[in-house]
Amino acid sequence: MTHIDVVAHNREAWDRQVAAGDEWTVGATPEMVAAARSGDVSHVVLIGRKPVPRDWLPPDLSGVDILCLASGGGQQGPMLAAAGANVTVFDNSPKQLDRDREVAQREVLELQTVLGDMRDLSTFPDGAFDIVFNPVSNVFCPDLAPVWAECHRVLRPSGSLLVGFMNPDIYIFDPAAADRGELSVRFSIPYSDTTSLTAEEFAALEHDTLQFSHTMSAQVGGQIGAGFAIAGWDETPHHADLTAKYMPGYYATRAIKQG
Repeated sequence: MTHIDVVAHNREAWDRQVAAGDEWTVGATPEMVAAARSGDVSHVVLIGRKPVPRDWLPPDLSGVDILCLASGGGQQGPMLAAAGANVTVFDNSPKQLDRDREVAQREVLELQTVLGDMRDLSTFPDGAFDIVFNPVSNVFCPDLAPVWAECHRVLRPSGSLLVGFMNPDIYIFDPAAADRGELSVRFSIPYSDTTSLTAEEFAALEHDTLQFSHTMSAQVGGQIGAGFAIAGWDETPHHADLTAKYMPGYYATRAIKQG
């Protein structure tokens, strides 16, 4: 199962999510865009349904160059553009990027959309952005070291990397037991859909996204190793999981490019 093309598989899966109307594929409403135009970016979600801490972003976003990384769906990108930022949305799903273009056209917003794998940002020159904004999406990426290296490269000195990610401990539990309302430890970390499941279980994911838990060392230590200094930390419960009673479901970091 390790030979599968994860990028192609997840691209098709997210395109299907758009067709099915998944909540993360529904573009920002006119009311949300209007609020962003007035400076309220509280609907720009980074971790679960919790807004990014406001002081992680500049007080005035006018003219700030932001890369919304693996952030398609017509939500974060258009709202940041409405707040005055120069926004580029980079995503693996063509249909998710369609959502960004649809909202931008409806609201007369300027933003750029680029299709690609979040591990390869070679389409952008060094030091192209002030902020890289990456909501909870690296769970769909099999390896993070290239992501952090590329984010460091495309940021300007002292630029910010804002990242939301899943608590890896969520993945130790058996999903079949969770469906019955039970928490039963089954998997070790790091979890991977491509290596942790039986062949039958993996085959059942034919039309679903493939997910990878990663370790805290890969998430936070990886950013530090790429040349970032961690300057902020936040967390929130998983909004739709039994584990919300016991542990955070999502974490977020604010990291500053050094050098």
